[in-house]
Amino acid sequence: MADELKEDLSKVVEELEKKCKEHPNSVMAFHHLGLVYMKMGRIPEAITALERAIEIDDLGCESLINLGAIYFGQGNIEKAQELNEKAIAAQPESAQAHANLGLIWQHKNELGKAIASYERALQYDPKLASAWMNLTSVLTMKGEDERAVIAARKGLELEPDSPLGHNNLAVALYFNEQFSDAKNHIEKAKELGYSVDPNFVAGLQEKLA
Repeated sequence: MADELKEDLSKVVEELEKKCKEHPNSVMAFHHLGLVYMKMGRIPEAITALERAIEIDDLGCESLINLGAIYFGQGNIEKAQELNEKAIAAQPESAQAHANLGLIWQHKNELGKAIASYERALQYDPKLASAWMNLTSVLTMKGEDERAVIAARKGLELEPDSPLGHNNLAVALYFNEQFSDAKNHIEKAKELGYSVDPNFVAGLQEKLA
C-alpha cells in the first residue's frame, strides 16, 4: 500500500512539475507542488516550491502557513514566526495562522501570548480541535485548571479518538482533583497509543489508593 501511495504521489509530482514549467507564474501550481513534496518528505524541494509561490504572491496565506510549519519543524522558530505573522497580516481571520503563532509563543514560554493566539484562532474557527488541545496544555501550565478542563472537553468533542486530547483532559482533571475521571481518560489515551508520562500515572495511582 505504501509503495502504491508513493507511486501515486510521484505521478502527481510529475504532473505538477510540468504545470509549473508551463505556467511559471501559477501560485496554485507551486503551492500544490510544495504540499506534495511535504507529504513525500522532500523538504528542501517543498521549501523551494512554496518560496516560489510566495514570490509570485506574497499575500498567499496558505503558502506562508505551510512554509512556516516546515521551518517550525526544523527548529527555526524565528522564521516560522515571521511567516505566520505575514500570513495573519495577509488574512487576519486565518485561524490556522493564529493557532500556529500560539504554538510558537508556547514554545517560547510566552504563555499569555500563546493563550491569546489560541483564543483568537478559536474565535475564527471554533472547530479547530488542535487549538483547543494546545490551549488546554497552556492553561494547565498556568494553573487555570477549570478553564483547562473546559478546553480539553471541547477538543475531545471535535476529535473523540484523539490520544493527545484524552491525555490532556486526564491531566486537567487531575489538577481539578477529579482523579477517577482522570484515570479513565489516561487509560483511553494509552489504549489509543499515546506514550503517557509514567510519573503522572504513578501520581494518579497514589491519589486513587
